[in-house]
Amino acid sequence: MSQTESSNGVPLVRVENLSKHFSVRIGAYGETRATVHALDDVSFNVQRGETLGLVGESGCGKSTAGLTLLQLHRPTSGKVFFEEQEVTGLSEKEMRPLRRRMQIIFQDPYSTLSPRMTIGNAIGEPLWLHELATGQDAQERIAKLLDDVGLNPAFAFRYPHEFSGGQRQRVCIARALACEPEFIVCDEPISALDVSIQAQIINLLQDLQEEYNLTYLFIAHDLAVVRHISDRVAVMYLGRVVEMAPKERLFENPLHPYTNALLLSVPVPNPRLERQREHTVISGNVPSAINPPSGCRFHPRCPLAFEPCDHVVPEWREVEAGHWVACHAV
Repeated sequence: MSQTESSNGVPLVRVENLSKHFSVRIGAYGETRATVHALDDVSFNVQRGETLGLVGESGCGKSTAGLTLLQLHRPTSGKVFFEEQEVTGLSEKEMRPLRRRMQIIFQDPYSTLSPRMTIGNAIGEPLWLHELATGQDAQERIAKLLDDVGLNPAFAFRYPHEFSGGQRQRVCIARALACEPEFIVCDEPISALDVSIQAQIINLLQDLQEEYNLTYLFIAHDLAVVRHISDRVAVMYLGRVVEMAPKERLFENPLHPYTNALLLSVPVPNPRLERQREHTVISGNVPSAINPPSGCRFHPRCPLAFEPCDHVVPEWREVEAGHWVACHAV
């Protein structure tokens, strides 16, 4: 069965059986070569205009999925399609027109911006590289982008060190919008910001999505944020997608034991209810991606594991319309 969800119409982005392995050296002197299985057989669609949330523990492959999708990491195997055009295997020259249409907002605004460039030049650089605007036209577009993200256009002549973290992330968002993209990978864009600023950035991203008709792949740890901004949610564990569904269905009826454990770990802001509700602690540690478990990768920590889990990879199947899961117990 195809590892893609049911959909109406052609998806903007389609990922088929995507894998990314990294070769590393381990040991005291790097004498042993090993392979990190960052992604294994990952498939999903992103429909035009929607936000697909991608969640999971640190090191599960979320960011690698976003970077590989954009061909910033070249995949080990599998295919990526953008509007049904396969982008895997394209040269850098062939990818360049597509780079305009696919952008990324990185996690850390402090390291993303060059301290030697004014923010006006940082935002304008994509305009000049892709020959979209020059001179006065470019300055007007830079001013509009700053205004769109809630910054004073006069700030264009300032340097990154003159801004707060939230303001720097707004600059990064403006730079991602400079090329008028259709698809943006948001790689944990609020995790490095103060909690008081996070809601402002989330609301800004939603407003810009409506104004510019954007499509997002939103990578995050915070399940409350994912529920707020996403239309559908995909859950990753150790390089594989284990469950995917519309957000309300996934939060109200999680089917995979890992998804259920993640949701139960989210605290309730009412102390009385928090003391009364069930808590599930996942036993053990996340296995190494260098030597992932056979069968279901979650089975060493799963409370529902039984005989086939340790040696048979669970089938990725649609248990109800739009709700996909890979679990022998479901």
